[in-house]
Amino acid sequence: MTTTTNAQPERLDTLQRLELESTIGFDGQVPHGLKLHPDRIHMIYPLGCNLVIENLQTRQQEFLLGHNNNVSCLTISNNGKYIASGQLTFMGFKADIIVWDYSNRDPYARLVLHKVKIEDLVFTASDRYLISLGGQDDGAIIVWNIETKEPVCGSPAQHKSAGITYCLAASKEDEYQFFSAGNGTLRFWQLDVPNRKIRPTDINTGVVKRIVKCMTVSPDGVNLYCGTTTGDILMIYIPATQFKTIGPEKKKYSMGITAMQALINGDVLIGTGEGKVHITEKETFKSLKSLQALGEVTSLALRGEGHMIFIGTNRSHIYKVNYADWKMELINTCHNSPIQDIAFPFGTSELFGTCSYQEIRIWHAPTGNELLRISQANKTCNSICFTRDGKMIVSGWDDGRIRAFYPESGREMFTINDAHHRGVTAVAVTNDCRRIVSGGGEGMIRVWQINANSQELLATMKEHKNAVVSIRINKSDTECVTASLDGTCIIWNLKRFARNQVLFENTLFQCVAYHPEEYHIITGGTDRKIAYWEATNGAQIRELEASKSGTINGLDIDSVGNYFVTVSADKLVKLWRYNEGDVHSVGIGHGSEVKKVKICPNTQHIISVSADGSIFRWKFPKTAV
Repeated sequence: MTTTTNAQPERLDTLQRLELESTIGFDGQVPHGLKLHPDRIHMIYPLGCNLVIENLQTRQQEFLLGHNNNVSCLTISNNGKYIASGQLTFMGFKADIIVWDYSNRDPYARLVLHKVKIEDLVFTASDRYLISLGGQDDGAIIVWNIETKEPVCGSPAQHKSAGITYCLAASKEDEYQFFSAGNGTLRFWQLDVPNRKIRPTDINTGVVKRIVKCMTVSPDGVNLYCGTTTGDILMIYIPATQFKTIGPEKKKYSMGITAMQALINGDVLIGTGEGKVHITEKETFKSLKSLQALGEVTSLALRGEGHMIFIGTNRSHIYKVNYADWKMELINTCHNSPIQDIAFPFGTSELFGTCSYQEIRIWHAPTGNELLRISQANKTCNSICFTRDGKMIVSGWDDGRIRAFYPESGREMFTINDAHHRGVTAVAVTNDCRRIVSGGGEGMIRVWQINANSQELLATMKEHKNAVVSIRINKSDTECVTASLDGTCIIWNLKRFARNQVLFENTLFQCVAYHPEEYHIITGGTDRKIAYWEATNGAQIRELEASKSGTINGLDIDSVGNYFVTVSADKLVKLWRYNEGDVHSVGIGHGSEVKKVKICPNTQHIISVSADGSIFRWKFPKTAV
């Protein structure tokens, strides 16, 4: 098979866009990614290729779409007028910086000079200049004039002998002064605009050799604090450009200092790699009080004068802390590992369930709030479904067990041990809620009877030679179709427990669905094609090229059968017209491979889940309904 189609990139600009209504997720891997706007009512954070602006009171979200790859850093100007964000890109390509106009939420300028990655961004004291730092493959510091949108000057960020520079900070008073630090490098820079030069002064730290990952300037502009991976803080006296102290002497902070903010009373707020947030004394940097969060602290943001602190961790949690009473409250949470499956309870669009490594979560769709979390340590949940009467959540796990839970409390109802070798990879429940059909990593299909106090195995059907990835049961419970990685889909008779039809294709099937009328079956897989099949005789009717570059990971058909939606490894969500076989609209915004998708039962929204743990809720286009 020749793949000549890959030569031309896919034309998406002619297609209608799916409107992104809300997201659940937070990209906690981005250092200092969580920011608070000076207006005090919006927080801004990255999610994939998007920036999310969330109102703290109403939880309403707005999105800044413009990057074509993951956002790697962001900063807000001191007057709140601009947001600047930088991105990653592929080796050898230029990485963009976008400056956004906050008032109308539009791109104000696109600054392109750095290669591969933007490491950090900072506005100078008067917001006239933006300073950008390239990643390790670029290694340059560039100063941009915001008014003219042009670069003023640039320079390599460090000596040839020094390591990577990780962070920048700007002076509080002097708009021509800024600082950079990293692995064995700590520099003051003076911007000389008439001669278009930046001149570095190296700070001599003597025998102290440290890797600085974050820094902050004290509110009075006199001291620069640098947090190190060793777990101590360097203090630099700015007027004399000299290294003053290092602390704490004895008890270093565990797993390094990953985020810091100077407080108005002179203390320093720090976040550490073990998830602790400390308030430290100004000269000695001893801990005065601390809190424990889940995951490594990657962002600390202050609201107003610092009376409220927002904490972002790499486990995708956002916490709010009131400085006065020092209480911590979780305000935003999501999966932080790939989401394996998504399911709606029958006939309701208000709730849906997702599953991933160690957990199943039930979400309230309109608000994005987590209603329930079911945890199982160190196991991955591969598949999840609700029984039609809504009384049970059935899930398949990689330890070979099928577990059922009560949906209100999350308590375990029963467990079927050793249901499959090599893990349970797919589960489905019949419409009469009496039987579970499960598929395993070894290719077996098993049918289980659910009795009041026991679960018995009714039949084992062994034809697939590889893992079963998807099971769909028809409305009358007489047959089911299973898709497998061995390149076959099999239609089984659930009365005789035997094969009715088999569909062969030169692909690893990833997803399968019945048309609502059940005369067609559609499939998607690694050959990037969507195939339509006759359900009665297994003949292929039509084949559509669904993606230029990525596996088709999930598909779902609406309740009438006019539209279906597909998601693939190329990070796109596509809505298709069923009969015409063409793309109606496309959703762009996921930052990594999209794993699964569902159209909600009332056909108002499309929900897609991805490998970075985020959940996107798209509006189903009005023109389509």
